[in-house]
Amino acid sequence: MPGTRSRKAGWLTQRSTGWVEQAAEIARPTLRELERLSPVLDLVIRLWLAAVFFKFGLSKIASWDVTVALFAYQYRVPLLPPATAAAMAMTIELIFPALLVLGLGARLASAVLFVFNLVAVVAYPDLSQEELKDHIYWGLLLLVPLFHGPGRISVDYLIRRKLSTATVISR
Repeated sequence: MPGTRSRKAGWLTQRSTGWVEQAAEIARPTLRELERLSPVLDLVIRLWLAAVFFKFGLSKIASWDVTVALFAYQYRVPLLPPATAAAMAMTIELIFPALLVLGLGARLASAVLFVFNLVAVVAYPDLSQEELKDHIYWGLLLLVPLFHGPGRISVDYLIRRKLSTATVISR
């Protein structure tokens, strides 16, 4: 009975489509609200990550002699003298978080901090499980601005918007 089978299949399809449409209709307002909160979440992620790295940079300045000693005897940074490695680490931890906060060159800042975070894990293999877990969280969160961008609450967004308006006007 091919006719009966196709009616049943049509009935199932019609019924399931109606259910899916109803569920989608119910979810739409919630999804719209979540979409409106997306720029705020992007900003919160950037601010939180920047605070983490910036605090480490400040701690390096506060106790410079200890920092250089750590780079000389504890961290295993290849090819660089300890003072140079410490200065580079401090510079990265102070400049790139500031860019992340502003959302200026945020993808570049995220990429640099991601690589820096990875190097820190490799250079200091004596990390505790808790410290390693922190580095993994930071690395994963750095992927958000790296791949998604800094969001609407950023200098990058304002520049992009200004350039796109200038392009439209010049045409």
